[in-house]
Amino acid sequence: MALHVLDEANRCLGCKKPLCQQGCPIHTNIPEVIRLLKANQMDEAGRMLFENNPLTTVCALVCNHENQCEGHCVRNRMPSHDPVHFSIIEDYISTTYANKMTAGPAPKNGMKAAVVGSGPAGLTIAVLLARWGYDVTIFDARDKIGGVMRYGIPNYRLPDSVLDDFQYRHLELKGIKVRPNTTIGKTITIDDLFRDGYKSVFIGAGLWKANAMHIKGETLGNVAFGIDYLANSKAFRLGSDIAVIGVGNSAMDCARTAIRNGARHVTCYARRDESCISASEYEVSYAKLEGVGFRFCKAPVEIRENGLICRDTVKGEDGRFTQVEGSEIFYPHTGVIVSVSQGSESNLVKTTTGIETNQKGLLTVSEDGSTTREGVFAGGDAVMGARTVVEAVAVAKKVAESMDAYMKSLPAEEVADPYANIPVFQTPTSDVLAKQEI
Repeated sequence: MALHVLDEANRCLGCKKPLCQQGCPIHTNIPEVIRLLKANQMDEAGRMLFENNPLTTVCALVCNHENQCEGHCVRNRMPSHDPVHFSIIEDYISTTYANKMTAGPAPKNGMKAAVVGSGPAGLTIAVLLARWGYDVTIFDARDKIGGVMRYGIPNYRLPDSVLDDFQYRHLELKGIKVRPNTTIGKTITIDDLFRDGYKSVFIGAGLWKANAMHIKGETLGNVAFGIDYLANSKAFRLGSDIAVIGVGNSAMDCARTAIRNGARHVTCYARRDESCISASEYEVSYAKLEGVGFRFCKAPVEIRENGLICRDTVKGEDGRFTQVEGSEIFYPHTGVIVSVSQGSESNLVKTTTGIETNQKGLLTVSEDGSTTREGVFAGGDAVMGARTVVEAVAVAKKVAESMDAYMKSLPAEEVADPYANIPVFQTPTSDVLAKQEI
């Protein structure tokens, strides 16, 4: 592995104007990281990666490198068209250096901040605020941290061990508290958080509400929504011949996961032609390599217990696809996964006064990430809709700075503790307990 990484690093041209860095949403200093690695200064390289991106171990595995750092590499302009694969380099450096990260929490500044949701945006916010001395608590509706990274990205792409290691080294060792299985907006509200002394709240809740197609048959027992299937694919029994409706990255994850769960035939359906594929070329190529089939210009009109009825679509001069009446065809399948898109839940907004949303249910924020309620900030999928991990990190870094500036601007307040002088119950010592037993 190390020799492979060094071989790849030696291919870097060290451009004076690194296009790879420009192509990265968080502008990772790729040439300098590679230079440090080649100079046997891997700890310095690892420190630089984590300082810039707390989720570097994740991004090394799941970033859309083909359209970002590697896609912008100047070597793509050469006849050989062989970019430096920085993903391999970043994975090696960040994973190796992560094992050396044992530093404890930073000195506290006396202020508390709450983070709602432990997806990429929430985790980035939490780590950065903790670095700056804030006492941070993360609230998440699920039992483990990671959000869409754990429950929406298959384990073969992003192993749970990466997120478990992140929790230990970046949360537990840094004094960041996690309150799992806690949905803000039900029993606990944002008003409660402010009551209990949190000076600022970040909302990074993901898009966990699957969007339906609203066609007949979506409630049948052989149907699953993509976000639900990826969260726990083993819980579903969809048979050996599965149809996946959709051709985005989540649809590719569903299709490839179904193959790994024993499906013998998996076919993806799209309403439009092949140019409408929104999944990355890498993911599509892997899906095809693993045997996933594709049917284009097919609009699902009904799901049945034993298959799917689709209607042909044609592209008009205006570029729009319309359905062809009378072209219905039945395609036999044992199960169907609907993976078209996700939306936001509304419980949190319904129980919080002063927070506005747009027509899609996404939170309305200013350029600095502040919502329409003072002290409440938001970012990630809750604001932008479904985006990549690194895009969420990029936004979170800016919002963290805004939260820091906001909390520092608050007037100092001294709140007297009404119970400061009450007696403290003395726990019996072992000697007293022993005499009581006698």
